[in-house]
Amino acid sequence: VLARVAEAADWGRPAEGRFQGLALHESFGSVVGEVVEVSLADGKARIERIVCVVDCGIAVNPDVVRMQAESAIVYALSAALHGEITIAEGAVVQNNFDDYPVLRIDECPLIEVHIVASEAEPSGIGEPPTPPLAPALANALFAATGRRQRELPLELAS
Repeated sequence: VLARVAEAADWGRPAEGRFQGLALHESFGSVVGEVVEVSLADGKARIERIVCVVDCGIAVNPDVVRMQAESAIVYALSAALHGEITIAEGAVVQNNFDDYPVLRIDECPLIEVHIVASEAEPSGIGEPPTPPLAPALANALFAATGRRQRELPLELAS
């Protein structure tokens, strides 16, 4: 998966003005690798592209595998960029989507999902693409700015 995601994302050779970060994750019998590519303009990072490679055994329905991976990535981006829970007067402030923002369509980058051909038993696909997104994004932001971010939500402004 690591070699395949590196190849699919052209790892180490981003386009001029772009920066990459990579993360790998294994759970529910599946392995997922993701490369996030960002650019910088006026001190603010923009997520340009996410390349995801999934090894989930036999992909019984490849379209569903892609949809699950895409939705997990969008969910993870929402958490990585907006997922802050705050407390006021002993209670959680956010209680629904009107005050807990999720990723908007204009924030969503190009997402590519590649499935590893396998003869292994089918494994999980709902959750595994979620965990590697924030580390891959944090690594891309570090490559772009030289600043490590170790808390969520991640800041796109430098």
